[in-house]
Amino acid sequence: MLYFSSLLKSDPKYSLSAEILFSVLSNCGEKFTLFDGARDIWARDFMPVKTKSGKYVSFRYEPSYLANDPQLRTNFKTDIAPHFVLPVTYSNINLDGGNVVFSPSKTKAVITDRVFSENPEYDKNTLLLELEKLLEASLIIIPSLKSDVTGHADGMVRFVDENTVVANAPLSPFGFETKVKKALQNHGIEVLDFPYFDSNGDSAVGCYLNFLETEQAIFLPVFSVDTDNKAVQTAKHIFHKAIIPVNINEIAADGGLLNCISWET
Repeated sequence: MLYFSSLLKSDPKYSLSAEILFSVLSNCGEKFTLFDGARDIWARDFMPVKTKSGKYVSFRYEPSYLANDPQLRTNFKTDIAPHFVLPVTYSNINLDGGNVVFSPSKTKAVITDRVFSENPEYDKNTLLLELEKLLEASLIIIPSLKSDVTGHADGMVRFVDENTVVANAPLSPFGFETKVKKALQNHGIEVLDFPYFDSNGDSAVGCYLNFLETEQAIFLPVFSVDTDNKAVQTAKHIFHKAIIPVNINEIAADGGLLNCISWET
């Protein structure tokens, strides 16, 4: 079951994108529902992370980019948990769900180095050991994009199989994307380049990798630009699932896309 914040439907700013997305999901036979209590639409970040054993881990959601907007920080335990019956483990580690990208078996997890600056009270090694225990996975740490206020991994890398990922294609031989690629390769991960272009400010337009993956399909964000066709064709070549293009530019303008706004049990 897919879950989305009810704010997607009630906030006029997002209503058109929500209507498009929900229509596409319905036409594809995907089951989804809305939940109340969230302070914003980025469900992936404040909802619990599900591990390979079926355990749910709820991390502390106090990201530095919301330091001046505490009214936007959803507290899962008090705001959302009363509406769900889940085996939740609560952790004091400050970590957004969008910064955890699991392999298909969930035995590996990619996280950016933003986790260190978000948890200055922890020794790095202690933090990594605790995270590996909670997530039941070996960790792969990659650089975070400094210009991305969230510093999340889910817009930079997604798994194809246990040892293969897609990552944003390098814009230059010595640029940021190349550093991410090398960090992954150092862990024995094969990296396939995926189309990407950078937008101004906090916009997520151009971030094709922030797709929503279900058992049947990959719902790929598109942006009404020439690069869309290349992204769709690349996805069809790499993934053995239906590739469904979805344009939610009104949501993208606020810095997130399909993986950011969704959550699943």
